[in-house]
Amino acid sequence: PVVMAGVLGIYGLITAVIINGKMDAANYSAYSGYAHLGAGLTVGMSSLAAGLAIGIVGDAGVRANAQQPRLFVGMILILIFAEALGLYGLIVGLVVASTAEGKGKGLCSPYNA
Repeated sequence: PVVMAGVLGIYGLITAVIINGKMDAANYSAYSGYAHLGAGLTVGMSSLAAGLAIGIVGDAGVRANAQQPRLFVGMILILIFAEALGLYGLIVGLVVASTAEGKGKGLCSPYNA
């Protein structure tokens, strides 16, 4: 469970590096900013939910495994499905972050324009 929860932090790091590579101070629009914020929040919240699920299942699974060793495979399967929640959030966040540049031309204009 500890290693699986550590992977969730790597998902956030991957998203941050990709968003940082797409940022350009010369032509960074408000639309891109909100899209990148949404991408980061998507990955963060899905990783938070996956980490909570991994923690609850890991705690109950380790206690149940101590009493009945046959439950180990089932516990691992449930942990893998809990990890998939974070992976789905990473995929959605990457799609949102990668399409932020091309779709927001002229949608958000600054107040002083």
